[in-house]
Amino acid sequence: MMNTRELMQRYGVKPKQSLAQNFLTDPVHLARIVAAAELTAADTVLEVGPGLGSLTHLLAAQAGRVIAVELDNRLIDLLRKEFASQPHVQIIHGDILELEPGVLVGNSECGVQNEGQKSPAPLPTPNSSLATSYKVVANLPYYITSAVLRHLLEAEVRPTRIVVLVQKEVAERICAQPGDLSLLALSVQYYARPTLVHHVPASAFHPQPKVDSAVLRLDVLPTPAVPDIPAAAFFRVARAGFSQKRKQLINTLSGGLHLSKADVGNLLEQNGIDPKRRAETLALAEWGTLCRALVSRSVDR
Repeated sequence: MMNTRELMQRYGVKPKQSLAQNFLTDPVHLARIVAAAELTAADTVLEVGPGLGSLTHLLAAQAGRVIAVELDNRLIDLLRKEFASQPHVQIIHGDILELEPGVLVGNSECGVQNEGQKSPAPLPTPNSSLATSYKVVANLPYYITSAVLRHLLEAEVRPTRIVVLVQKEVAERICAQPGDLSLLALSVQYYARPTLVHHVPASAFHPQPKVDSAVLRLDVLPTPAVPDIPAAAFFRVARAGFSQKRKQLINTLSGGLHLSKADVGNLLEQNGIDPKRRAETLALAEWGTLCRALVSRSVDR
């Protein structure tokens, strides 16, 4: 395996600023990302944004299958040549946000292309079979972190574990506890248990980003943390609660849900929640209690 700079020179590739490409080059941090995924030969791994394939090589050495989805068309030939001798590694040219993850990993032949083939590798179709179990490992561009996590966690078939390299502040926000919760943290913790594995300095990348990163592991729950409330209803209430960060729940919920302050105040008090509290102070269980009360209220009316 050639190092990052050698690959860039050999193929004449420069990081594309529009895609926020910062290639992780430090072998120690690459190895720690893979270790956090706890892979075995029985695992199928979906890698988002393989870049020059540094992480892909390590994943391929441990997992039974690796499906790597790359948006940058300049890197596709490079990746297919690098992994031409490893048939269990599949390179797919596409946008992960436009593809169904379960379909991607449920099709063992999609995206396979030998070095000599000139036609583009086929993408999976909506009628393709779905996977039953897979993990996700990725070095995510900062600007699409939230969108990719939402896409994965709301997928028809969710991964069992997600290990991603993200901006350090984002990882810390996702792992926050009540008192410092955000809508992002709540959205992730509704589906998974987050763990900040370790920090990665900017010096470990080429080119160096302006901020440090962190490895975030999400152990995806078999069912959402509030299983008896539809996700759409849960997040409608959550978005209303977080709509104005500095305001009290009685104000944000009444405005966001179009209810009177009196009704919201009574409902909160009846469920043991002080109307003067702010959204970031509520635990996940309290959000569940609040949603159930609101659903019950709408049914009774």
